[in-house]
Amino acid sequence: MTNAMMDRANEVIAKTYKRFPVVITRGSGCTLWDDAGKRYTDFVAGIAVCNLGHAHPKIAEALSAQAHTLWHVSNLFYSVPQMELAAWLTAHSFADRVFFCNSGAEANEAAIKLARKYFKEAGQGQRFRIISMEQSFHGRTMATLSATGQDKIKHGFDPLLEGFDFAPFDDPAALRAKIGPATAAVMLEPVQGEGGVRCPRPDYLKQVRALCDEAGLLLIFDEIQTGMGRTGKLFAYEHAGVKPDIMTLAKALANGLPMGAMLAREQVAAAFGPGSHASTFGGTPIVSAAALEVCRTMERDGILEHTRQISEYFRSKLEWLKGRHAVIEEVRGVGLLLGMRLATEGEPFVLQCMEQGFLINCVQGNILRFVPPLVISRAEIDALTGCLDGIFSATLEAESKRDQHA
Repeated sequence: MTNAMMDRANEVIAKTYKRFPVVITRGSGCTLWDDAGKRYTDFVAGIAVCNLGHAHPKIAEALSAQAHTLWHVSNLFYSVPQMELAAWLTAHSFADRVFFCNSGAEANEAAIKLARKYFKEAGQGQRFRIISMEQSFHGRTMATLSATGQDKIKHGFDPLLEGFDFAPFDDPAALRAKIGPATAAVMLEPVQGEGGVRCPRPDYLKQVRALCDEAGLLLIFDEIQTGMGRTGKLFAYEHAGVKPDIMTLAKALANGLPMGAMLAREQVAAAFGPGSHASTFGGTPIVSAAALEVCRTMERDGILEHTRQISEYFRSKLEWLKGRHAVIEEVRGVGLLLGMRLATEGEPFVLQCMEQGFLINCVQGNILRFVPPLVISRAEIDALTGCLDGIFSATLEAESKRDQHA
């Protein structure tokens, strides 16, 4: 059945993904099963999406209750779940206003539009350019693609949109040199996930905030991958003790349902008046109800504290592996957004882990990335690191034998 299903999918679905030959049919917590009944421990979580794990019972209850009440009305009307979710997000962040949409790319589109509109409304329409970071990733729409600092993702889509400049990540001096009279904002991820799990120096975000204040620029944080507890705090900007003017969320916000959000300070958000931006499915009652339960569960169940504790343990286990295997050059990341830089290609290790029942992924060719549900346990971490230890040892032994016979 698996091969027939995959063959049929390959006939009818656009070929925009390089898929693994696995059909996932069921999930619970940090575990997934395929259609053959094989079990996998999930260290991908839909790429930092299912922060509370798969098929979370409280979220399922909230969805079911809302599904029997109200799914969708237009944003021409008010709805209770959307209002309550916006109130929760503003109460727990720097922001005063929230715009809801369907994805991270849409949230970043909204942020780009708001930054331009803000200066236009202020009589400074010449300020429209946005400085983004090299190796950044902000989405696949034309504007967010134009704001992304990775050439391989942009290939084939020229001409891109005008108005984006790029500076090296974690280099305040280079950023300062990019600022000009047409600059409106700086847009960056507090940790570059798709860029290779790259963390800046502790004072970098403070320096960026200071540069923005000095030049009168808006600061936009893309927290689509880092937000909603992934780093051990609700939002990654909290680690640095700075606040943006605009922030974008998606991925884990509704634990797997399509939702994005752009949050902003009142003074900035005021540039979006009626008719200036919209989203048909932004903040529908059913998705907002799920996201609201995500937020309440994180508070009620001590998810952030667990993330801080378990991430320290996970990192220690990865460092233990580094001490045993020369192929591991660096362990990096924060919270449960962790990476392992290898001296060789990472994809073979991803495939070997999958064969042994563990799902991980690879970015930038040689960075193994670990973004499990925040409810991951020590036992599950021990099992993965034991698996990796065996794979690295077997790879080294095989290479040694090849060298002997060469």
